[in-house]
Amino acid sequence: MAVPPLSHRPPGSPVWLFAMGVLFILGAGAVLEPVWAQDPDASGWTSTMAAGGTADSNGSMIAVTGVDMTGQSILYLIDTESQHICVYQATGGSKSTRGIEFVGARRIDLDLQLDGFNDKTESEGRPLRYKDLLKKFESAQDAGGR
Repeated sequence: MAVPPLSHRPPGSPVWLFAMGVLFILGAGAVLEPVWAQDPDASGWTSTMAAGGTADSNGSMIAVTGVDMTGQSILYLIDTESQHICVYQATGGSKSTRGIEFVGARRIDLDLQLDGFNDKTESEGRPLRYKDLLKKFESAQDAGGR
C-alpha cells in the first residue's frame, strides 16, 4: 500500500517533538561538545544544549551535532518534511584515518503513529500503557467539566 505524500509540518509538530526525543535518548549517555562553530548570520535558531551539543533548524531540517562516548563526532539530520532521520559519524586524525561514515537512516512517519514502543512507564508498580493513561486524562476532564 502506498503511503500518501507528506505535507509540510510547522515547528512544534509531532515530528519535531519526536526528533528531539530521539536525539535526547541517543545522546543521553554521551558527553556532547560542539563540533563546528555556528554562523551568527544564519537563518533559523541555534541552540547549545546543556550538555554542550549544538542544534540548528531552518524550518524543514534539524541538525544536531555532538561527540559520542567513543570520542567520535556525530551528526543527526532530521528532515521534518519527508520525516526521515540520518546519522553520520566523522573521524579525525591523520590523512589515512580521517573520514565520514553514514551510520544509518530510517523513515519515522510510522514511528510517530505508535502509542508506545519499549515503554517502561509504570504507575504504582504496574505498567502504565498509553490507553490507560488516556482514560485517566479523559476521566479527569469529564469530572472537571461537570
